[in-house]
Amino acid sequence: MSQIQVAIIVGSLRKDSFNRQLAQAIMKMAPEGVHFQEVAIGDLPLYNQDADGNEVAAVKQFRDALRGVDGVLFLTPEYNRSIPGVLKNALDQGSRPYGHSVWDGKPAAVAGMSPGAIGTALAQQHLRNILAYLNMPTLGQPEMFLQYKDDFFTADGAVSERSHAFIQKFVQQVADWVKAHKK
Repeated sequence: MSQIQVAIIVGSLRKDSFNRQLAQAIMKMAPEGVHFQEVAIGDLPLYNQDADGNEVAAVKQFRDALRGVDGVLFLTPEYNRSIPGVLKNALDQGSRPYGHSVWDGKPAAVAGMSPGAIGTALAQQHLRNILAYLNMPTLGQPEMFLQYKDDFFTADGAVSERSHAFIQKFVQQVADWVKAHKK
């Protein structure tokens, strides 16, 4: 069986964002036969329908990277009780021009980390609404609303022992979901 390829889209541009740290830790937790790789969104221009069919190189590269994966894991912070604008822009860039969405039918999963007590629950709900419209079957359970604390990650970037089993279970569920739903 060939290796399952899962893109990780981090909805933050900050180099040391909690969600980027989580992405790095998840990449190290990939089960055998699964490869997670971040697909960056920071170089994407704001979506403009006038560019449909004449996209800049960054948009073409982004779309090409997503065409080559079996599924997508979205890690989102919560900004003002919703997803960050850069993540919405990436979703728009991948879904256009109309009829040529790179998201269509790709299995997805959603998670996020924030210092707030409810993690990223509201951002994740908004993101799930968008993914439903984009026709991305999205993993429902386990939900993963993580609250960042100073000891969440170890010095080498791994998840601390306290949360490791929970996140490992989530990573396995993502892998199983993608395998079961990939085109």
